[in-house]
Amino acid sequence: MPVEDLENKDHFGFTDEELATAETVYRDGLFDGKTVLVSGGGTGIGKAIAFLYARLGAQVMICGRREEPLQQTVELLRALGAEADYHPMSIREPDAVAELIDITWQRFGQLDILINNAGGQFAKPALDISPKGWNAVIDTNLNGTWYMTQACARKWVEHERPGCIVNIILDYFRGMPTIAHSAASRAAVDNLSRTLAVEWSQYKIRVNSIAPGAIESNGFNQYPRPFLKGFYNANPMRELGTVQDIAEGCVYLSGAAGKYITGETLVIDGGGQLWGETWLTDRPEHFKPV
Repeated sequence: MPVEDLENKDHFGFTDEELATAETVYRDGLFDGKTVLVSGGGTGIGKAIAFLYARLGAQVMICGRREEPLQQTVELLRALGAEADYHPMSIREPDAVAELIDITWQRFGQLDILINNAGGQFAKPALDISPKGWNAVIDTNLNGTWYMTQACARKWVEHERPGCIVNIILDYFRGMPTIAHSAASRAAVDNLSRTLAVEWSQYKIRVNSIAPGAIESNGFNQYPRPFLKGFYNANPMRELGTVQDIAEGCVYLSGAAGKYITGETLVIDGGGQLWGETWLTDRPEHFKPV
């Protein structure tokens, strides 16, 4: 998509119809008999992930804080013929997480795959981030991911079943100016994934991460239209990724093709970790080209 067209788009991300028909390299029925839980599954990247698993035969549970988008997404998944349900909750609350996992097992009789997609951030220079703002992002992105991960693993160990976890993090590898709190929490999750991949291999639990770069989703709506052009500086391809790109990565890591992969980070960023920069606020004068 040409950069000049970005400001004129009617919507960001895929429409529901596009999610239901997007081209995929995976065969129908690939996840028949499997159950996947997607946090933050009502919108954006999480919704795309839920759609793809549903199209491939999985039973899908989604969760998030707002009931309305969860309900709407589940209705769409059921229209595709999928067994799907939702549960509104906050991953920041350990008791709510434990309840969610219990409900998922009761509803589907099993859980095979956890996609930790839920998270949040806001753009602000690091000097201006308040303790409350810092803690809110860390609590969601790091602590919430940990609560979900541990709760699922405990169930798998209890039932003597294998499991697979995919954590959606961030292309943080060269730092992320203006979202220091999110970069710190996502880096922590990445290291957590590597640590757990070793410790939990004895239980046949695989843990991997996906690091998205500049992905066009409904999250773009929070930025002024002219500002969005800056995302084309985020990678040497000078292109935006799609929510389907991330969904395809999740399926790869959690399916048969990824059965011998654990403790790895799949970077889907158009080469952004090698070249490119993203400022989510106005670029300070010091960093403007001379």
